[in-house]
Amino acid sequence: MSNEFEGRLNGYSGGVRDAVPSVELRNVRLVYRNSGKPAYILQDINLSLYSDDFVCVLGPSGCGKTSLLNVLAGYGAAEGDVLVEGKQHNKPNPDVGVVFQQPNLFPWLSVEKNIEFSLSLKRMPAAERKKISDKLFRMVDLEHARKLLPHQISGGMKQRAAIAMTLASDSKIVLFDEPFSGLDALTREAMQKHLLTIWKSAKKCFFFITHDVEEALLISNRIIIMHGGPGRIAGDFINPFRTPVEEFNNFNEVRSSKDFIPLRAMLIDYIQGITGL
Repeated sequence: MSNEFEGRLNGYSGGVRDAVPSVELRNVRLVYRNSGKPAYILQDINLSLYSDDFVCVLGPSGCGKTSLLNVLAGYGAAEGDVLVEGKQHNKPNPDVGVVFQQPNLFPWLSVEKNIEFSLSLKRMPAAERKKISDKLFRMVDLEHARKLLPHQISGGMKQRAAIAMTLASDSKIVLFDEPFSGLDALTREAMQKHLLTIWKSAKKCFFFITHDVEEALLISNRIIIMHGGPGRIAGDFINPFRTPVEEFNNFNEVRSSKDFIPLRAMLIDYIQGITGL
């Protein structure tokens, strides 16, 4: 990495902070066996995630981004320690929520019943469920769509409903697996702004996979770059455009900054440099 790049994207120096991490990965490896031979998918992953983080993960296809997300979600049988709030995490549980590329809504249930689904499983009283869902509907700006079925709302609205459905479980961290990749450009930007507002309201750690360098610079406060073969963390940076969400939502102001285009180019060059593209 060039000195110029290091100077303009201040590293986390290993992710050390005074705060206690919400999630920690210590010496994590993910190994698959093919005809008895080990194939390392992830190797030597050490990572701390905090409650005020909005982390975007960048890297080329096949570098292990989704594998890392699966380990965080409890789907992968990884070696090493995965800790959520200091407790071992090796299988799916409500402490870690996941929002997928395609909204995971039940098509036969209204938006309201989808959002309240996990609360119903807990046998929560109707009045308490409604109190929580009211807050979530305001958070994702879908109050007008309560009684509609998923096929009656747009793609962006479905994804907002899926986010609210995930937040209803009161997870410590929410994982996003390229949730906006299937949206048109205008809807995608609107969703990025919605997500920033939701992050501020929810006060939870968001871990967001993307292939889009511009998206990472617009929405995150921290950028992680992964290197493939096997998957490793090659860089961990504070996003220099981090500002309060009220200002952060003005994407045109961010894009017009004199540093935006140079930093975008540097990130792309760095990713291409570590992958040999």
